[in-house]
Amino acid sequence: MSSVRYDGVAEWYEGFRPALKPEELEALQRLLGRGSGRCLDVGCGTGLTTAAVAELGWSAVGIDLSEDMLETARGRGLEVVRGSAEELPFADGTFDAAVSAWTHTDVDDFSVAIGEIARVLRPEGPLVYVGGHPCFVGPHAIFLGGEGVPELHPGYRNTRRYDGSAPGVANKDGLRARVGAVHLPLDAFLAAFLGAGFRIERFEELGSRDYPHVVALRARR
Repeated sequence: MSSVRYDGVAEWYEGFRPALKPEELEALQRLLGRGSGRCLDVGCGTGLTTAAVAELGWSAVGIDLSEDMLETARGRGLEVVRGSAEELPFADGTFDAAVSAWTHTDVDDFSVAIGEIARVLRPEGPLVYVGGHPCFVGPHAIFLGGEGVPELHPGYRNTRRYDGSAPGVANKDGLRARVGAVHLPLDAFLAAFLGAGFRIERFEELGSRDYPHVVALRARR
C-alpha cells in the first residue's frame, strides 16, 4: 500500500491547484462524457476531478489515502472514501465507470492500482485516465521557465520513486518537492493498462505548450 504523503499539504495544494486545467477538463468531458451510473475517481485528492465527473451527471465516488485531502473534498459536498488505490475497498463490478488523474506519479505500484480498477469495474465499463506525459514530465525533465520546452536528463528509463532532490523535482515551490514522485517510462505506463486486460480505445497527447505535457486515454475490458 502506498504511504500517505499528502497529509499536511492539503491547504497549500488548494492554492497550488484550485481548479482542473482546461485541457484536463475537456479531456474528461470528451472521453468520459455524460452518464448516470456510478463512477469511481481513484486518487481523488481534493475532489476536483470527482466534482467534474458529478457535473457530467454521474453518481461520483472519490477515494484517496490522505484524510487531509479528503476533508477538502468533503467540503465540496462530495462522496468520498478513505482507502488505497492498490487495495480498493469495493466488491467486484461495483462501478459503471472509473476515472483517475495523475496517480501514476503517486502510487507505489501503478500496475496493481490499474488492476484494482479493472476488478471493481463492470464489464465494458470505461476507464478514463489523465496525467503527466511520461516522456516530458518527470524527474528527468527540467523546465527552462515560462512556456519553454523541458531539458531532458538521464533517468527516463528508471522506474522508481524520487524524492524532492531529483533534478526535475527540486522546485522548492512545487508539489513534487513536497511529496516526491514516481516515474514510469511510457512503455511501463501503457503496460499497466494492457496487463490488466484493458484495450485502449483512445490515446491523446495534450497541452498548450510546444510539447505534449499531458496524456489522456480511454480504455475498456
